[in-house]
Amino acid sequence: MELSFDVLGLLFLVAALAGFIDAIAGGGGLLTVPALLAAGVPPTQALATNKLQGSFGSFSASLYFVRNGLVSLGEMRNAIVFTFLGAATGAELVQRIDAGVLTQLIPILLVCISLYFLFAPQVGQGGGTPKLSDNIFALVVGTSIGFYDGFFGPGAGALYTICFVAIAQFGLVEATARTKILNFTSNFAALLFFIFAGLPVWEIGIIMAVGGFIGARMGAKVVISKGRKLIRPMVVITSMGMAIKLLVEQNPQWFQ
Repeated sequence: MELSFDVLGLLFLVAALAGFIDAIAGGGGLLTVPALLAAGVPPTQALATNKLQGSFGSFSASLYFVRNGLVSLGEMRNAIVFTFLGAATGAELVQRIDAGVLTQLIPILLVCISLYFLFAPQVGQGGGTPKLSDNIFALVVGTSIGFYDGFFGPGAGALYTICFVAIAQFGLVEATARTKILNFTSNFAALLFFIFAGLPVWEIGIIMAVGGFIGARMGAKVVISKGRKLIRPMVVITSMGMAIKLLVEQNPQWFQ
Protein backbone atom coordinates (compact mmCIF):
# COMPACT_ATOMS: atom_id res chain seq x y z
CA MET A 1 0.00 0.00 0.00
CA GLU A 2 1.08 3.55 -0.69
CA LEU A 3 -0.04 6.20 1.79
CA SER A 4 0.77 9.91 1.93
CA PHE A 5 3.31 11.27 4.38
CA ASP A 6 0.50 13.02 6.29
CA VAL A 7 -1.45 9.78 6.80
CA LEU A 8 1.68 7.91 7.91
CA GLY A 9 2.45 10.73 10.32
CA LEU A 10 -1.05 10.50 11.81
CA LEU A 11 -0.72 6.73 12.17
CA PHE A 12 2.60 7.27 13.97
CA LEU A 13 0.95 9.68 16.43
CA VAL A 14 -2.04 7.39 16.97
CA ALA A 15 0.30 4.48 17.69
CA ALA A 16 2.30 6.60 20.16
CA LEU A 17 -0.87 7.58 22.05
CA ALA A 18 -2.16 3.99 21.93
CA GLY A 19 1.18 2.69 23.24
CA PHE A 20 1.04 5.18 26.12
CA ILE A 21 -2.50 4.13 27.09
CA ASP A 22 -1.81 0.45 26.56
CA ALA A 23 1.20 0.47 28.90
CA ILE A 24 -0.98 1.83 31.69
CA ALA A 25 -4.30 0.04 31.29
CA GLY A 26 -4.47 -1.80 27.96
CA GLY A 27 -6.92 -1.01 25.21
CA GLY A 28 -4.58 0.66 22.74
CA GLY A 29 -6.22 -1.29 19.93
CA LEU A 30 -9.29 0.92 20.41
CA LEU A 31 -7.28 3.60 18.62
CA THR A 32 -4.95 1.75 16.27
CA VAL A 33 -7.32 -0.71 14.59
CA PRO A 34 -9.91 1.95 13.58
CA ALA A 35 -7.04 4.18 12.42
CA LEU A 36 -5.67 1.42 10.20
CA LEU A 37 -9.12 0.70 8.77
CA ALA A 38 -9.70 4.40 8.14
CA ALA A 39 -6.40 4.53 6.26
CA GLY A 40 -7.74 1.89 3.89
CA VAL A 41 -5.98 -1.20 5.22
CA PRO A 42 -8.19 -4.32 4.70
CA PRO A 43 -9.58 -5.77 7.98
CA THR A 44 -7.45 -8.93 8.16
CA GLN A 45 -4.29 -7.04 7.32
CA ALA A 46 -5.27 -4.31 9.77
CA LEU A 47 -5.44 -6.87 12.59
CA ALA A 48 -2.09 -8.36 11.56
CA THR A 49 -0.44 -4.94 11.26
CA ASN A 50 -1.87 -3.99 14.65
CA LYS A 51 -0.22 -7.06 16.20
CA LEU A 52 3.05 -6.00 14.60
CA GLN A 53 3.02 -2.49 16.04
CA GLY A 54 1.48 -3.71 19.32
CA SER A 55 4.30 -6.18 19.84
CA PHE A 56 6.84 -3.35 19.79
CA GLY A 57 4.81 -1.33 22.28
CA SER A 58 4.32 -4.18 24.73
CA PHE A 59 8.01 -5.08 24.38
CA SER A 60 9.01 -1.50 25.18
CA ALA A 61 6.88 -1.38 28.35
CA SER A 62 7.99 -4.88 29.39
CA LEU A 63 11.66 -3.99 28.99
CA TYR A 64 11.23 -0.86 31.11
CA PHE A 65 9.45 -2.75 33.89
CA VAL A 66 12.08 -5.52 33.92
CA ARG A 67 14.97 -3.05 34.01
CA ASN A 68 13.35 -1.22 36.92
CA GLY A 69 12.93 -4.40 38.94
CA LEU A 70 9.13 -4.53 38.96
CA VAL A 71 9.05 -8.01 37.49
CA SER A 72 11.45 -10.92 37.06
CA LEU A 73 11.33 -12.94 33.85
CA GLY A 74 12.59 -15.98 35.74
CA GLU A 75 9.58 -15.89 38.06
CA MET A 76 7.25 -15.68 35.06
CA ARG A 77 8.92 -18.38 32.97
CA ASN A 78 6.01 -20.86 33.16
CA ALA A 79 3.40 -18.16 32.58
CA ILE A 80 5.30 -16.99 29.49
CA VAL A 81 5.52 -20.53 28.09
CA PHE A 82 1.82 -21.30 28.61
CA THR A 83 0.75 -17.90 27.31
CA PHE A 84 2.79 -18.42 24.15
CA LEU A 85 1.27 -21.86 23.59
CA GLY A 86 -2.25 -20.56 24.22
CA ALA A 87 -1.81 -17.59 21.89
CA ALA A 88 -0.28 -19.71 19.15
CA THR A 89 -3.23 -22.11 19.36
CA GLY A 90 -5.72 -19.24 19.26
CA ALA A 91 -4.03 -17.61 16.27
CA GLU A 92 -4.17 -20.89 14.39
CA LEU A 93 -7.79 -21.69 15.28
CA VAL A 94 -9.12 -18.21 14.51
CA GLN A 95 -8.63 -19.07 10.85
CA ARG A 96 -10.90 -22.11 11.23
CA ILE A 97 -13.52 -21.27 13.90
CA ASP A 98 -16.20 -18.58 14.13
CA ALA A 99 -15.30 -16.01 16.81
CA GLY A 100 -18.94 -15.02 17.28
CA VAL A 101 -19.33 -16.49 20.78
CA LEU A 102 -16.31 -14.59 22.08
CA THR A 103 -17.44 -11.32 20.53
CA GLN A 104 -20.74 -11.62 22.40
CA LEU A 105 -19.16 -12.58 25.73
CA ILE A 106 -16.21 -10.22 26.04
CA PRO A 107 -18.17 -6.92 26.42
CA ILE A 108 -19.93 -8.42 29.44
CA LEU A 109 -16.60 -9.42 30.99
CA LEU A 110 -15.15 -5.95 30.36
CA VAL A 111 -18.11 -4.26 32.04
CA CYS A 112 -17.69 -6.59 35.05
CA ILE A 113 -13.97 -5.76 35.23
CA SER A 114 -14.62 -2.01 35.15
CA LEU A 115 -17.30 -2.30 37.85
CA TYR A 116 -14.97 -4.41 40.00
CA PHE A 117 -12.20 -1.81 39.88
CA LEU A 118 -14.71 1.03 40.33
CA PHE A 119 -16.55 -0.27 43.39
CA ALA A 120 -13.90 -2.30 45.23
CA PRO A 121 -12.03 0.46 47.15
CA GLN A 122 -9.15 -1.74 48.30
CA VAL A 123 -8.56 -3.42 44.96
CA GLY A 124 -5.00 -3.42 43.72
CA GLN A 125 -3.29 -2.80 47.03
CA GLY A 126 -1.74 -6.27 47.00
CA GLY A 127 -0.42 -8.30 49.89
CA GLY A 128 -3.17 -10.92 50.11
CA THR A 129 -2.79 -14.67 49.91
CA PRO A 130 -2.75 -15.94 46.30
CA LYS A 131 -5.75 -18.10 45.44
CA LEU A 132 -3.72 -20.34 43.10
CA SER A 133 -0.13 -21.58 43.12
CA ASP A 134 2.25 -19.99 40.63
CA ASN A 135 2.25 -23.06 38.40
CA ILE A 136 -1.54 -23.46 38.35
CA PHE A 137 -1.95 -19.74 37.72
CA ALA A 138 0.49 -19.96 34.81
CA LEU A 139 -1.34 -22.94 33.33
CA VAL A 140 -4.90 -21.66 33.73
CA VAL A 141 -4.51 -17.91 33.21
CA GLY A 142 -1.59 -17.98 30.78
CA THR A 143 -3.15 -20.60 28.50
CA SER A 144 -6.73 -19.29 28.53
CA ILE A 145 -6.10 -15.56 28.14
CA GLY A 146 -3.19 -16.24 25.79
CA PHE A 147 -5.59 -18.27 23.66
CA TYR A 148 -8.12 -15.44 23.74
CA ASP A 149 -5.51 -12.85 22.79
CA GLY A 150 -4.35 -14.91 19.83
CA PHE A 151 -7.90 -15.77 18.81
CA PHE A 152 -9.64 -12.40 19.21
CA GLY A 153 -7.75 -9.96 21.43
CA PRO A 154 -9.68 -6.86 22.62
CA GLY A 155 -9.54 -6.53 26.40
CA ALA A 156 -6.80 -9.12 26.93
CA GLY A 157 -4.74 -6.64 28.95
CA ALA A 158 -7.65 -5.98 31.30
CA LEU A 159 -8.21 -9.73 31.71
CA TYR A 160 -4.55 -10.31 32.57
CA THR A 161 -4.62 -7.44 35.08
CA ILE A 162 -7.77 -8.58 36.86
CA CYS A 163 -6.32 -12.07 37.23
CA PHE A 164 -3.05 -10.79 38.66
CA VAL A 165 -4.97 -8.56 41.11
CA ALA A 166 -7.90 -10.79 42.13
CA ILE A 167 -6.25 -14.23 41.93
CA ALA A 168 -2.50 -13.69 42.39
CA GLN A 169 -3.10 -10.78 44.82
CA PHE A 170 -0.53 -8.39 43.34
CA GLY A 171 -0.74 -4.64 43.69
CA LEU A 172 -1.87 -2.74 40.61
CA VAL A 173 1.62 -1.57 39.63
CA GLU A 174 3.09 -5.08 39.90
CA ALA A 175 0.04 -6.53 38.12
CA THR A 176 0.42 -4.02 35.29
CA ALA A 177 4.11 -4.91 34.86
CA ARG A 178 3.32 -8.64 34.69
CA THR A 179 0.42 -7.97 32.34
CA LYS A 180 2.73 -6.33 29.80
CA ILE A 181 5.09 -9.34 29.86
CA LEU A 182 2.24 -11.70 28.98
CA ASN A 183 0.75 -9.16 26.55
CA PHE A 184 4.00 -9.11 24.63
CA THR A 185 4.18 -12.91 24.70
CA SER A 186 0.70 -13.40 23.25
CA ASN A 187 1.15 -10.53 20.76
CA PHE A 188 4.41 -12.01 19.49
CA ALA A 189 3.01 -15.54 19.22
CA ALA A 190 0.01 -14.33 17.20
CA LEU A 191 2.25 -12.09 15.09
CA LEU A 192 4.36 -15.08 14.00
CA PHE A 193 1.31 -16.77 12.52
CA PHE A 194 0.26 -13.57 10.75
CA ILE A 195 3.78 -13.24 9.31
CA PHE A 196 3.71 -16.82 8.03
CA ALA A 197 0.41 -15.95 6.33
CA GLY A 198 1.98 -12.82 4.78
CA LEU A 199 -0.63 -10.49 6.28
CA PRO A 200 1.16 -7.54 7.99
CA VAL A 201 1.65 -4.35 6.00
CA TRP A 202 5.28 -3.85 6.95
CA GLU A 203 5.77 -0.25 5.86
CA ILE A 204 2.85 0.93 7.95
CA GLY A 205 3.51 -1.50 10.79
CA ILE A 206 7.13 -0.42 11.30
CA ILE A 207 6.26 3.28 11.33
CA MET A 208 3.51 2.65 13.89
CA ALA A 209 5.83 0.34 15.83
CA VAL A 210 8.28 3.20 16.37
CA GLY A 211 5.45 5.39 17.66
CA GLY A 212 4.10 2.60 19.84
CA PHE A 213 7.56 1.88 21.27
CA ILE A 214 8.04 5.51 22.30
CA GLY A 215 4.52 5.89 23.69
CA ALA A 216 4.71 2.65 25.67
CA ARG A 217 8.01 3.69 27.24
CA MET A 218 6.44 6.95 28.38
CA GLY A 219 3.40 5.10 29.71
CA ALA A 220 5.57 2.65 31.65
CA LYS A 221 7.35 5.58 33.32
CA VAL A 222 3.98 7.02 34.35
CA VAL A 223 2.95 3.65 35.85
CA ILE A 224 5.98 3.72 38.13
CA SER A 225 5.67 7.41 39.06
CA LYS A 226 1.87 7.65 39.48
CA GLY A 227 1.04 4.05 40.40
CA ARG A 228 -2.36 2.87 41.57
CA LYS A 229 -3.97 6.35 41.58
CA LEU A 230 -3.72 6.50 37.79
CA ILE A 231 -3.95 2.82 36.81
CA ARG A 232 -7.28 2.15 38.52
CA PRO A 233 -9.33 4.86 36.75
CA MET A 234 -7.56 4.12 33.48
CA VAL A 235 -8.54 0.43 33.69
CA VAL A 236 -12.15 1.42 34.39
CA ILE A 237 -12.27 3.89 31.48
CA THR A 238 -10.55 1.65 28.90
CA SER A 239 -12.50 -1.47 29.87
CA MET A 240 -15.81 0.38 29.62
CA GLY A 241 -14.70 2.01 26.38
CA MET A 242 -13.83 -1.34 24.82
CA ALA A 243 -17.14 -2.82 25.99
CA ILE A 244 -19.14 0.03 24.45
CA LYS A 245 -17.17 -0.14 21.19
CA LEU A 246 -17.77 -3.89 20.86
CA LEU A 247 -21.46 -3.56 21.70
CA VAL A 248 -21.91 -0.83 19.08
CA GLU A 249 -20.16 -2.97 16.46
CA GLN A 250 -22.24 -6.04 17.35
CA ASN A 251 -25.59 -4.28 17.64
CA PRO A 252 -25.70 -1.34 15.19
CA GLN A 253 -29.51 -1.54 15.15
CA TRP A 254 -29.58 -0.15 18.70
CA PHE A 255 -28.31 3.17 17.39
CA GLN A 256 -30.30 3.53 14.20
